[in-house]
Amino acid sequence: MSKIYVKFETPKEIADKAYEAIELARSTGKIGKGANEVTKYVERAQAALVVMSENVEPEEILAHISLICDERGIPYLYVPDKMELGKACGLSVNASTACVVTPGKARELIEEISETVAALKK
Repeated sequence: MSKIYVKFETPKEIADKAYEAIELARSTGKIGKGANEVTKYVERAQAALVVMSENVEPEEILAHISLICDERGIPYLYVPDKMELGKACGLSVNASTACVVTPGKARELIEEISETVAALKK
């Protein structure tokens, strides 16, 4: 079953790099967690990278995020598991979405991910 908000498939190695970027930014920079917080950072054009989980229910909670990311020129991608994203965010619960606000030591990794995602979207 196809998700309404998933616009392209992210290769596993890029999804793994996204988890790593979130973990690194969490410890050396700043991240946002959850649909409300991520939406706020994206609308203010403060997010450097947005990561959304593919296994979110209900799907509608993430449907708007890719649209506003496209409007603001913010790179985004999808990862397969909300539990894994929650762990990357330092949470003991699931995370539907997360964003990097201040990259810290994850800057180069985020640039690499952004280039790959731009190629996937074409």
